[in-house]
Amino acid sequence: MDIKTYVFDKAKEAKEGAEILGKASSKKKDLVLLKMADALREKSKMLILENQKDTKYAEKKGLSKALIDRLTLNEKRIDEMAQGLIEIAALPDPVGEITKMWRRPNGMTVGKMRVPIGVIGIIYEARPNVTADATGLCLKAGNAVILRGGSESINSNRAIVNVLRAVAKEEGLHEGAISFIDMPEREAVMEMLKLEGIIDLIIPRGGEGLIRTVTENSRIPVLKHYKGVCHVFVDSDADLDMAEQICFNAKVQRPGTCNAMETMLVHKKIAKTFLPTMIKKFKKAGVRLKGCPETRKVDSSLEVLNEEDLYMEYLDLILNVKIVGNMDSAMGHIAKYGSAHSDAIVTKNYDKAMRFLREVDSSAVFVNASTRLNDGYQFGLGAEIGISTDKIHARGPMGLEELTCTKFIVFGNGQLRE
Repeated sequence: MDIKTYVFDKAKEAKEGAEILGKASSKKKDLVLLKMADALREKSKMLILENQKDTKYAEKKGLSKALIDRLTLNEKRIDEMAQGLIEIAALPDPVGEITKMWRRPNGMTVGKMRVPIGVIGIIYEARPNVTADATGLCLKAGNAVILRGGSESINSNRAIVNVLRAVAKEEGLHEGAISFIDMPEREAVMEMLKLEGIIDLIIPRGGEGLIRTVTENSRIPVLKHYKGVCHVFVDSDADLDMAEQICFNAKVQRPGTCNAMETMLVHKKIAKTFLPTMIKKFKKAGVRLKGCPETRKVDSSLEVLNEEDLYMEYLDLILNVKIVGNMDSAMGHIAKYGSAHSDAIVTKNYDKAMRFLREVDSSAVFVNASTRLNDGYQFGLGAEIGISTDKIHARGPMGLEELTCTKFIVFGNGQLRE
């Protein structure tokens, strides 16, 4: 079978699955999610063996340690995937929720009801946990999902999908509600992006190159974020011990994620006090540091920071450090070089904190907290399907509500248009 026909057939199967899944009760969907969680735990040894095929391949290809970390499955991460499905099952079902009602002068009542989007295509790289997270969220929101992971994770993704589809089949849901493009060829993605009228929404998760390719070629609406160039601004009124902990967490805790800090901005008034200890702590953790001229006056061992570095999403233990004159300079820097993803201020000054929240135009803005917290789990949404930096339909972590749309509903008693 050629790639075009293969992808079309998969999409048609998903469309059929969406029609059945969209009618499933909350109780049925929750039962399936809980059984999927049990199945992942029961099959953990098999999943790890399949994942090892992918990690060995990634090592041979010379992928970075950060990317291999994102690719790797172990008992803990499989348990986290299962727990994510359990948490999704425990969340309120958004489907059928009436979000607003109002009465018109003619006596009719108009409202809005949440409904499934339909068929959602997820195109992603490296992270096999996305397979379970995306399936769980789409299923709970009544959507079928077509999954297309990267070639580096194909064995892991195939194994996870097979486990989840088996549960869906056992419980009487259409298997097509969980479809997987089992082809590494780039052409398969291009064919997916042409299927308007069958696939309703595309969500790409991966590097900037993947997302731009999807956006430029898709005939289907795309929810996206190009990259996560995230900042922490340490204000002159910051608690410096708190700032040290927040900055360290934002960079080091898991540097290969889109919400990790890439540039640390430091107010000039506290730079000489704050930076020596902070730099020492970063270096001990293996962070490669690049500093602006003012920062290098504090510590000349830092590499020279070039302007092109300020646009970089390193996804690695590399950090830009820049001293700024005031909060306006910090916010101007974020506006110019940031990616509208996650940005934070550390300050004890209430007025500055509130101004930062109002004026920094990012999907999530933090006061005295790490950018690493921009996450569906951390926000109480359950597993997320991604973090959107778009401004239409969804912005920030995309949980269940963001995987539905609304339709108008009208209650009348014989009203006519005059």
